[in-house]
Amino acid sequence: MTPVLVTGLPRSGTSWTGKMLAAGGELVYVNEPLNPGHPPGGCPGVLDARVTHRFQYICPDNEAVWLRAFADTVALRYRFLAELRRNRSPYDLARLVRYGTAFTLGRLAGRRALLDDPFALFSAGWFAERLGCRVILLLRDPVGLVGSWRRLGWAVSPRELLGQPLLVRDHPCLAELRTLADCRDPVTTTVALWRAARDVAVALAARHPGILLVSYEELAADPVRGFRGLYDWAGLTWSSRAERRVSHACTASAGRPGGGFAWSGLSRTAYRPMDSRRAAAAAAARLSREEAHRVRRLAAP
Repeated sequence: MTPVLVTGLPRSGTSWTGKMLAAGGELVYVNEPLNPGHPPGGCPGVLDARVTHRFQYICPDNEAVWLRAFADTVALRYRFLAELRRNRSPYDLARLVRYGTAFTLGRLAGRRALLDDPFALFSAGWFAERLGCRVILLLRDPVGLVGSWRRLGWAVSPRELLGQPLLVRDHPCLAELRTLADCRDPVTTTVALWRAARDVAVALAARHPGILLVSYEELAADPVRGFRGLYDWAGLTWSSRAERRVSHACTASAGRPGGGFAWSGLSRTAYRPMDSRRAAAAAAARLSREEAHRVRRLAAP
């Protein structure tokens, strides 16, 4: 059973894409097992391994514990005892019931695992090679990404990546982040991370036939056509049910004000029904013309 991984920088549309792929009923959605925060990460029932970094890097040199843990995850084997040993709050128990049931029923029904995990971005080659994942790697326009991160007050320190020697060894473009290790300008650091992610994504897609590079903006502009193509590439059935659900979910907020980030249920995914065309434009509009020009200048090769 071929698992599917959807990745890309956070706020690149991974949750949206994952939910739309799961709409056909052939996949079990697994939300961000490599997220170091709890929730959604830190759940050994889903992934029985300790995550120590954002963008935890996994490669053949350190794969022993990760290969065992992810083999269980993609086979939909939920580790009930491991989860109970670490997490026993009412919320955690509710997640245990939800994920434990989804994994068990999904395995019995012959469904495949879908990992929605932006923190797997730099390890996407390992997921393709060692787990046989069909990887969908989303790349978002830098202006839209910076606008979305600014709204949420998000920033990632370059030290999160530089503190992983194997990651810098295998993706030398990340060495450029050393000059920004102490930078406190979130626009500069976010664009630098975007540049590194773009370079890595292009290189990975060129080397691995199991990795598909997808533009978030192109997918948002024509979601029905775009997801029909992704279903075919991932080996999923594009049914009338899938088309109906995708069409409804991607136009659900049309004509209504607001929208944006919202936790949804126990999975802690940022996805909710939206007008995908409007959502893609809204993030870019959060920057002034001068700010957008600066982002594009910083993002240029």
